[in-house]
Amino acid sequence: MSVFAALVDQLADLLHPLFGTAAAAAAIVLFTALVRLLVHPLSRAAARGQKARAQLQPRVAELRKRYAKQPEKLQKAVLDLHTEEKVSPLSGILPSLLQLPAFFLLYRLFSGDGDGLLSHQLFAAPLGGRWADALAGDGAFGPAGLVYVGLFLVVAAVATFTYVRTRRAAATAPTPAGTGALGKVLPLLSYGTLITVAVVPLAVALYVVTSAAWSAVERAVLYT
Repeated sequence: MSVFAALVDQLADLLHPLFGTAAAAAAIVLFTALVRLLVHPLSRAAARGQKARAQLQPRVAELRKRYAKQPEKLQKAVLDLHTEEKVSPLSGILPSLLQLPAFFLLYRLFSGDGDGLLSHQLFAAPLGGRWADALAGDGAFGPAGLVYVGLFLVVAAVATFTYVRTRRAAATAPTPAGTGALGKVLPLLSYGTLITVAVVPLAVALYVVTSAAWSAVERAVLYT
């Protein structure tokens, strides 16, 4: 972990002439973007897998009707279909799971394992501080509080963008049986990032916001 902390520190030194005292915050954003770029091939693989499985959904629906009262035959028929079309049932899930170690590493790094980073600031807000600290200080619209207001606005914009795209996709795609209520709730989960940003250290919040924005743009590109 210290190796990655040293890399972010070096990035901060390189960015200092451009960003001054906010160089460490800029380094967190840039480092997060670089890691997301490195795992982008896995995201592409997940998108290809999800599209391939989506193309099979009409045929899977037919099999469900045909073997509605024969679950064992249904399972075998679905597996045979995936084998015939050379599509893995996990093709859209496994690449996403392989990205988790990278995200866990970043969270650990920016939540305390990179202690040197947390001593820096983004404008008036310490990278190791939380929104509650800003509220207890000069209030929601004090110098530190305004930093969080800016982050909340960015998160709300990204979440709204994701929500609108998800709703549009759901309106044009067939809804699997029994998932109607779930389909209405899932698009709202993107707004949960607001809660995350409110409770984690600012360094982690910058990572979360950067990663969420990257994911929104990445999905818009890969799933069009």
